[in-house]
Amino acid sequence: MSEWTRTVTVDGPGRTQDLAERLGGQLRAGDLLVLTGELGAGKTTFTQGLGRGLGVREGIISPTFVLVRRHPNVPDGPRPGGPDLVHVDAYRLGSAAEVDDIDLEDTADTAVTVVEWGTGKVEHLAESRLEIVLERAVGADPLGPGAPSGPAEDPHGADEHPVDRGDEDDDAEPRRITLTGIGPRWAGGPPRLD
Repeated sequence: MSEWTRTVTVDGPGRTQDLAERLGGQLRAGDLLVLTGELGAGKTTFTQGLGRGLGVREGIISPTFVLVRRHPNVPDGPRPGGPDLVHVDAYRLGSAAEVDDIDLEDTADTAVTVVEWGTGKVEHLAESRLEIVLERAVGADPLGPGAPSGPAEDPHGADEHPVDRGDEDDDAEPRRITLTGIGPRWAGGPPRLD
């Protein structure tokens, strides 16, 4: 199985969205993205940028309480006829079987599916996926010694979901964004982000 990793550091929510918008412009129907990061790391902010790049209807917020939100492509937007965005919060879902109960396979081939908190639960939905880890890069050179080396630990108990507070990434702290491409879709290497 093909795999590569690329890490980028950005300053604040605007830059997070800009990077995600560039990525979104290169995504296509059937792409699966799995977002990981602690509360406030910028998962929803990142998804908002993806939505702009995909040309979907504005108004992307965390699907914390509804689990799944579908954002349709705008016919007169920047990518007419492009894929819809399906945004999932899998925090309360305990297994791949529970993911199957929300029928993501119905849209998996026709939309870009973005799953927050999906690690270990959604990999079966597609042959390829893009795993994205967002981390605060405070107090250390984000790419140097002392930087965190993996996804942030979940600070919440198993029964408690972090409450959506709107735009979770509201500060200008640098973010370290690590993208890992897995499977044949990403065999050609990372997408252009500059």
